[in-house]
Amino acid sequence: MPTPTMEDYIEQIYLLIESKGYARVSAIAEALQVQPSSVTKMVQKLDKDEYLNYEKYQGLVLTPKGKKIGKRLVYRHELLEQFLRIIGVEEDNIYTDVEGIEHHLSWNSIDRIGDLVQYLEEKKERVEQLRLIQQKDE
Repeated sequence: MPTPTMEDYIEQIYLLIESKGYARVSAIAEALQVQPSSVTKMVQKLDKDEYLNYEKYQGLVLTPKGKKIGKRLVYRHELLEQFLRIIGVEEDNIYTDVEGIEHHLSWNSIDRIGDLVQYLEEKKERVEQLRLIQQKDE
């Protein structure tokens, strides 16, 4: 299993490849706000652990294992953002809150949050009822 830091890199690499078709060390460093040398070290580790294939000065490609995990990590992030929006968390807090909790939840918890999001969104009146409860508390 990848560490939380490895997950952040895999997720960002997956997003870059999905949006641009490639991921370069400089773009990863910029997105994660780290030094390129840190990216190079992590990319080498991810290559060794078979999450990606990396050749110096050539760029990198996610392996099937890396793609699978990357896709799941992006799903987790987007699901948690969606969940926090539904329950009424202020938009300015959502990204930071997701970054703070995403690595600390089990996949079982993520799946149950997914079930809850699906349940709430199946009928819009459920979300509306939640909003009414929140308005009473304010």
